[in-house]
Amino acid sequence: MGASNRSTQVALGISAVSFLLFVIAFATPYWLVTDGRLQNPRFTNLGLWEVCFNQFQDIHRFYDTRFTGCMWVFEEEYYIIHDFLLPGFYIAVQLFATLCFVMCLLALPLTLSFLRTSRDDDRYVVLLLTIGTCQVLGSIFGFIAVVIFGAKGDSRDWMPGWQNNDMGWSFALAVVGAVMLLPAGILYMVEARRERYKRLNEISNREVSEYGDDYYQSQAAAASSSVPAQPSYFAPEPSRPRRPQPGRLPTAPPQGSIQTDI
Repeated sequence: MGASNRSTQVALGISAVSFLLFVIAFATPYWLVTDGRLQNPRFTNLGLWEVCFNQFQDIHRFYDTRFTGCMWVFEEEYYIIHDFLLPGFYIAVQLFATLCFVMCLLALPLTLSFLRTSRDDDRYVVLLLTIGTCQVLGSIFGFIAVVIFGAKGDSRDWMPGWQNNDMGWSFALAVVGAVMLLPAGILYMVEARRERYKRLNEISNREVSEYGDDYYQSQAAAASSSVPAQPSYFAPEPSRPRRPQPGRLPTAPPQGSIQTDI
């Protein structure tokens, strides 16, 4: 089994919960909801892919069409209000939330493969690194999505009755799921790093047990003997001949004697 220690088990549990929460938030239309204080609100709730209106009419255009009920945001009937319904920040939220969802989907089969992989398998470390990278990237994308929607979702320039619009429980689940993906991915990457150093240590210990200490001692002795001896700075300098005095011929020193400067 891949999840054989505590860190991988904790990472697996956190990633499963965060993936479930974000998938629910991704599919449910309660990112922005009305607080219920209005008797007949023109806007009721909205998600990433669905919006619900109640006799909504765009006051900025002279259309007699009134929208009632819940429909897909890209529905053909909404084409006359697409510039109002799909502002730039909302498209960005959909994009980053989709990227987070894709990262979670990529990590799912890798996690299943990781659970069936032994620790001695060569793919073990690669799977840990890949799963951790997918979850960290998914957390970053999801965090960007919830930050953008939290800053712009209930602005006065978008849905009607903005004073009575609040963030819904789908948005809360998206925040929790995106944040929880980060520690899960970090735990996977830390476990991969620890497993890699553990294998390197096992390889070095195996080499020591195979060759023995005498082999490494002989190699060290051979390396030290091959290094040339460095000259000593305190060795005596050779004597130099004395300079003859002016007006006198130099005389050769007696044979067998040593002439010095003193």
